[in-house]
Amino acid sequence: MAEEALELLGRVSRLEEPLEELRALKVAVQALPLGALRERLPGLRLGGLFALLDGNDREQVALCVAILERFLQAMDPLFVIQNFGEELQKGLFHPDDSVKILTISQVGRIVEDADAVREILNTPELLRQIICCISGEKIAVAKEAIKSLSRIAQSQDGLEALFVGNLLVDLKNVMATSDVVRYRVYELVIDISSASVDSLNYCASSGLISELIGELMGDDVLVRATCIEMVTSLAYTQHGRQYLAQQGIIDKISNIIIGADLDPFSGFYLPGFVKFFGNLAIVDSPQQICERYPVFLEKVFEMAEGHDPTMNGVAVDTLGILGSNLEGKQVLQKAGSRFQRLLNRIGNQAKNAPTELRVRCLDAIASLFYLPPDQQTEDLLGMMESWFASLSSQPLELFRSIGTQPFPELRCGALRIFTAIANQAWAQKLMLDSPGFVEYIVDRSAEPDKVAKDAKYELVKALANSKTIADIFGNQYYLRLRAYLREGPYYVKAVSTTAVEGAD
Repeated sequence: MAEEALELLGRVSRLEEPLEELRALKVAVQALPLGALRERLPGLRLGGLFALLDGNDREQVALCVAILERFLQAMDPLFVIQNFGEELQKGLFHPDDSVKILTISQVGRIVEDADAVREILNTPELLRQIICCISGEKIAVAKEAIKSLSRIAQSQDGLEALFVGNLLVDLKNVMATSDVVRYRVYELVIDISSASVDSLNYCASSGLISELIGELMGDDVLVRATCIEMVTSLAYTQHGRQYLAQQGIIDKISNIIIGADLDPFSGFYLPGFVKFFGNLAIVDSPQQICERYPVFLEKVFEMAEGHDPTMNGVAVDTLGILGSNLEGKQVLQKAGSRFQRLLNRIGNQAKNAPTELRVRCLDAIASLFYLPPDQQTEDLLGMMESWFASLSSQPLELFRSIGTQPFPELRCGALRIFTAIANQAWAQKLMLDSPGFVEYIVDRSAEPDKVAKDAKYELVKALANSKTIADIFGNQYYLRLRAYLREGPYYVKAVSTTAVEGAD
């Protein structure tokens, strides 16, 4: 079948039944492994397929795109640009978005080849049209264009082409299309800047990062909310954080938070600004960030103590991020009784708040209470036990009741909390002293679906692998945990039945 279908390529421009034969060809080429397809490439001609893209029949175009995508994938990138460069340029002007996406994705593949990328860079019209595609109505076209341009910028020559010559003018012209398109270009610039120090320097020299920062510091609260997400992405990299600090941008963001109390519209951008510092703390140093920018932690506490559900959710997320490592836990511990009261509020919200906030509280609690074995000093274990007691009068029973509710996200959230504390001796003692708790742990039938069974298995694994579990739980329960671990999360015990002669 494959050989017969591939022969159609030789006369594809004069097919008797185009749709039927193209369908057969699509099935054939998709069934062939890429290696086998490559063996047949030397004798194949694709010109007829490219010509059929000009037809008005949407199914015909879709079939040609699927077939060409498979063939081009099997070809060497340098061969593609040298033999089909003209077709690629033409594809960028095609009215069907699937053809544009096919073309742009091929350019993205070509520029990852050291030899082929120069062919692309020597075709400025092709690059210019890809830049124009950023303004495409279909987001899928724009995203593919951003992805390909980002790949082009992975080389020194690509950076120079985009940010030194005429293509920079094209980028700025495209930005003027609309607010949405302008943010797409900013997204591209931040993506490129995050790759390396050199990439960041090129982007900074272009003036585009300064424009983004200018909008971040402007008066439009909705624009601020959008821009802070992009600046946060840049801050994930060390060179990005250094740039933001050297330019005084982190200080400016801190000052905006300080002045937020006087801004009636701060609710639009404040969550993003707080998230910025939360992410900054976790990739840098929680203690240094909180000491240098005390308004950050103060604002997080205020938001968590307030009555705005949106602000509550952001604050809880941030506390979970901040307390996910040891240094962050120690920063929170320094807040003393204020943090203890906040833990009680979060425990109460985990029980009574709307479902979305309950899930976020459960996730934050799991993050706050995980302590790796190599950090389990007597003092830190005592701190964790004290924190846990602050959550509720009976926190273990609280989360156990949540773990039996018919909502998968809540069940799994509770199980993640038990898993987080499972390797801490004080928690193991609590579990053992709670009537029926160990039986609940080893009962697979209590979990109704795969996600919950997997979460329960992670809990069993954490307990079984703990160094203190055998001494605290005793040999009988320890062996049951090991058996559960050995049998896996979906094990069902066989039930034997005996046939009785004469029974109905």
